[in-house]
Amino acid sequence: MSLHGNLLIGRSRIATEAGFKAVDPAADAQIEPAFAQATPAHVDQACALAWAAFDGFREAAPEDRARLLEKIAENIIAIGDELLDRAGAETGLPRARLEGERGRTVGQLRLFASVLRNGDWLGARIDPALPERKPLARADLRLRNVPVGPVAVFGASNFPLAFSVAGGDTASALAAGCPVVVKVHSAHPGTSELVGEAIAAAVAELGFHEGVFSMLSGTQREFGQALVADWRIKAVGFTGSRGGGQALIRIAQSRPEPIPVYAEMSSINPVILLPAALSARAEALGTAFVGSLTMGAGQFCTNPGLILAVDGPDLERFIAAASAALVNVAPITMLTPGICQAYRTGVAALAGNEKVTTVARVAEVGGNKGAGALFAATAADFLSDHALGAEVFGSSSVIIRCPDLGVLKDVLEHLEGQLTATVHLDEGDHGAAATLLPTLERRAGRILANGWPTGVEVCHAMVHGGPFPATSDPRSTSVGSLAIDRFLRPVCYQDIPDALLPAALKRDNPLGLNRRVDGVVQKA
Repeated sequence: MSLHGNLLIGRSRIATEAGFKAVDPAADAQIEPAFAQATPAHVDQACALAWAAFDGFREAAPEDRARLLEKIAENIIAIGDELLDRAGAETGLPRARLEGERGRTVGQLRLFASVLRNGDWLGARIDPALPERKPLARADLRLRNVPVGPVAVFGASNFPLAFSVAGGDTASALAAGCPVVVKVHSAHPGTSELVGEAIAAAVAELGFHEGVFSMLSGTQREFGQALVADWRIKAVGFTGSRGGGQALIRIAQSRPEPIPVYAEMSSINPVILLPAALSARAEALGTAFVGSLTMGAGQFCTNPGLILAVDGPDLERFIAAASAALVNVAPITMLTPGICQAYRTGVAALAGNEKVTTVARVAEVGGNKGAGALFAATAADFLSDHALGAEVFGSSSVIIRCPDLGVLKDVLEHLEGQLTATVHLDEGDHGAAATLLPTLERRAGRILANGWPTGVEVCHAMVHGGPFPATSDPRSTSVGSLAIDRFLRPVCYQDIPDALLPAALKRDNPLGLNRRVDGVVQKA
């Protein structure tokens, strides 16, 4: 299909005079066409439509919403090579990565379709009336989860498909019954338009209200701020920088009616190398670490940006292997010129820090390519300099030399919240690992053993979240079936006549749900 650069507001396609263009980071050149700049007036129009759609969409049968998600997935696949070609041009990502990401995107949509059909997300609970109970009778009480309202979704820079227009935030919000207004990331507007049209087509084909989905583009902060501030928006999904996420949180909390912002912002994802594992396989660990560190130019929120180990000969073996592997990894094109410049600034700051030793560093080659870098510091210096724990988004990591496991645990205790924490261990390390696990549980949303944090499975048990600043709400996840919970809230119905009850709570259980009755789960 031809790209037009229009805003998608329900069924309307709107052009503006002042546009912007995507940049091909590999060629460092702009790409046609120009895309529309949304204004607060466009935000108002999109939010008004979303609000008009809400009551009907939230009570749509779960099966109907499941079919919508599956139709969106079908439409995305039907775009074919055009989607992959445009995404590659706008991000510099290789074809194989984009094919995998497209598969993950449609997989998420289909996962939430299955969640809807299962029905557990409704959380149906029934405590029947006890009119004879003494000293007080009990009313008939029934609970279900309902959608919170229209949701604003901010597309991420590093996943043009899986965390963007039809990504996990959009999929889970639509599954919950919430209309969605997407602010596309300005780095990949063409990819976003293709996917946005696929969603809009599915909404129209299945007869849903046009306000179920709108998509706005632009480079001006004002319209994104207006989106979060609009009274009809009831929650926000965001993946991006710490500064950007905190700015949205401030806007959301300053509203007359504050709303939650589910923001994924910053994580350095510590990896702990315990003594027995390090002794047994230091070289293999060093090589595998670099594979994770440099994957996709390190542009993953789960990139291993911190290594902790007890100092000694085994750690030196690990460092030697990692250094040898790193210098053989050619610089890779990064997503945008801005991301590349920010990465180079972060690496230069570490290299110029007198408390840091440069262990290995690939020579920069110009263009928008990120060159890998590996540094080391003592635990004492790390604890004394907060800057050493700042995220550098790219293929950069810092090794912390700890004199013993006690100090290593102290370093972990002083870390900010993380998306992941990884422990490499052998059987002889189980005692040490057991002492670290309570700390890791307080610090991270996902704990791994003998693996690497890059790569996030989309499934029921996954948690992609963590204590601040990894995410703004550590009770939530943006990946996996539990992501739907962010956009739901419980409502209790007391002594409501059966004819007026929602289907999930009617006495004859027409939806065939598993329900908790008097505290006991009753199978359908």
